[in-house]
Amino acid sequence: MFNPQLRAARWLPRTAVGPRTLPVIRLLTRLAGARSNAQIVQVDADVSVHVFRPASAPHPAPALLWIHGGGMVLGTAAQDSHFCQRFADQLTIVVASVEYRLAPEHPFPTPLDDCYTALRWLAANPEIDPARIAIGGASAGGGLAAALTLLARERGEIHPVLQLLSYPMLDDRTTSRTDIDPRRLRMWNQNSNRFGWRAYLGPATADAEVPRLAAPSRYEDLSGLPAAWIGVGTNDLFHDEDVAYARRLQQAGVACTLHVVPGAYHAFDSIEAKAAISQDFLRAQTAALDEALNRGDHTLT
Repeated sequence: MFNPQLRAARWLPRTAVGPRTLPVIRLLTRLAGARSNAQIVQVDADVSVHVFRPASAPHPAPALLWIHGGGMVLGTAAQDSHFCQRFADQLTIVVASVEYRLAPEHPFPTPLDDCYTALRWLAANPEIDPARIAIGGASAGGGLAAALTLLARERGEIHPVLQLLSYPMLDDRTTSRTDIDPRRLRMWNQNSNRFGWRAYLGPATADAEVPRLAAPSRYEDLSGLPAAWIGVGTNDLFHDEDVAYARRLQQAGVACTLHVVPGAYHAFDSIEAKAAISQDFLRAQTAALDEALNRGDHTLT
């Protein structure tokens, strides 16, 4: 059922967060935040970014806006510090990890608006090349990255060159599925998913209509978006919605690479980072970023 390289799967929980455990997990997440040499920049009264800038970065430099995961309800910009620092150093790019406000205290559209505030700040920074900006994220951060890419297209101010989506949380309608075997899931199951989506959507669903920017899979027109890289495991709750989104991007004429990892559970690459398939996953992400930011044609249109 699980990839044999992922040995932790046998003891990991099927779910990691719910309304009762949220305060404790938030506290543990903050305490476990990775230490780094990131510069913390306060963008406005509500939004800050952790900036990773290698000494050898060109001027202006290509950049990645990174959005952390956590089911819309937990997580911090600091949790992915090692990951962001590695991208910055290996690709000689600037990486900015955004500290966005969390649900349920701040439901849609606040987290997405916070991410757009960070994106505008990044694009306006004189040290950054606005024609070479990628947007990326994992899990809920991947869902926000997809939504942010759509929002950027709507507003027409910033033109990202890549959306890097690791097992993104894209479709609230997955919460109503009854055909999913809970035994194959780890870290994020239907109970967690229902809690996360209820917290994020909040009053937005009072009239039973979910805004298309809240759940990117509901967005009808995916044409004209930047290239995408989508990675997900077959034992991830988000597998089906991610594969469907990748197919829709391709059908809309968007260049999209779909990287499916057999037997991998949600966030496997973070939990078992030394496993060979996790390293392959990271290399595939790195190659996609390198191609988009350092090797492509970045002429603004």
